[in-house]
Amino acid sequence: MRKVITGPLPDIAARFSRFLGPLWSHDALVIFTRECTGRPRKVAGNREIVDRVTIDELDEIKQSIEPGGVFAGIRSLGGGRRRVWAVRDSGDTLLVLVPRPSRTGAPDPDGVAAMFGIVATSIQHQVAQASPDYLAESRAASSERARTIAELTEVHEATLSSILGTLRSNDLDDRRSRITASETASAALIALRSAGAADRALSEEAVTTAFARLQGELRPLLRHREVEVDYVDPPADGRPLPGEVAHAARAMVRAIVLAFGAQPMLPRLRIAWDCDGDNVLIEVRDQGPGTIDRNALTRQLSGRLHTLRGRIDIESIAGWGSRVTLTIPLDPPAARPDEHLLSTLNPRELEVLAHLAVGKRNRAIAEELGISQSTIKFHVASVLKKLDVANRGEAGAIGIRAGIAPGDAYSAPGTSPRAEL
Repeated sequence: MRKVITGPLPDIAARFSRFLGPLWSHDALVIFTRECTGRPRKVAGNREIVDRVTIDELDEIKQSIEPGGVFAGIRSLGGGRRRVWAVRDSGDTLLVLVPRPSRTGAPDPDGVAAMFGIVATSIQHQVAQASPDYLAESRAASSERARTIAELTEVHEATLSSILGTLRSNDLDDRRSRITASETASAALIALRSAGAADRALSEEAVTTAFARLQGELRPLLRHREVEVDYVDPPADGRPLPGEVAHAARAMVRAIVLAFGAQPMLPRLRIAWDCDGDNVLIEVRDQGPGTIDRNALTRQLSGRLHTLRGRIDIESIAGWGSRVTLTIPLDPPAARPDEHLLSTLNPRELEVLAHLAVGKRNRAIAEELGISQSTIKFHVASVLKKLDVANRGEAGAIGIRAGIAPGDAYSAPGTSPRAEL
């Protein structure tokens, strides 16, 4: 279980599938959690099944199970009716297994549910911590999904609109067939146009909801402190936050509050969120002694801020207090021709790319990841091919621009990683 929960988050379904295989053989495994806005479906197994699994199918299965409950039976999954076994964790994360045809009966519900509870809790913790790697992967996945939905919607909308125009023509015969086809095309158009809305509902949080969740997360941190906390709510009509921005904002505010709490006294805190249409604006100030460690706090937050192109400003005056302001853009940077290529990299290749971005050589990367140099050479060659670049320096530059590596970790301007394969 330690190996299952400590690897890269996008690959956790594959690791859990390998763990469960000897205990309960299955053709496919799906983990569904709305906490992960970039990849709410984490899948492993038969690609003919898992590639066709939809959010609507998973939602239907989840809604049929009470939190903490299990289900064994027939459900629609992957475009067909299949025998499945599912558990809905108390944290609202769903596990769906498609057993092999030769497998009869259901697994021990308490055993598998307990093991999945560990996996679900690990996912929730990793998302809540909003590490730079998670934020970069989530933003890339969210952008790619939104782009794909927009392209498909445009193509199908044009096609269906053309069909509707033809069917509504008075020059055609067979009135009944025209009415039936027209209604079918109209329903398809409505479904397509709602795809974008469904994606936004999955990948965004209302700014007021995000702020309310923050208050709930801060409550345990401040429960035993004699501190008065003033919360200044964001405007109710403020722009929704992308999921990765909401997670990062809450994680950074928690870190700031902990830094303030490390001072010998903390009589009062003021936490305010606002939205100017393009950015979420966060301000945390206190009436403490003004002794926070500004350098340590900046280093702690720099990875997340660099990944999201955010800014930080810290003021601290002895005897008066401290003030920290964060500005986080709501939109990703304008798409570059090479950025879509990042979506072709698997989690291990993204790890290797992060090390290339800081100029590490194969031996150092192998020692860091605990694998052989020959395996690293294989991954480097694959990264260069997928990114369509000639050398490690070009690959590292793409990683830096995408926020794969912390901005203060790569080589100084004018230097480049040594080319090697």
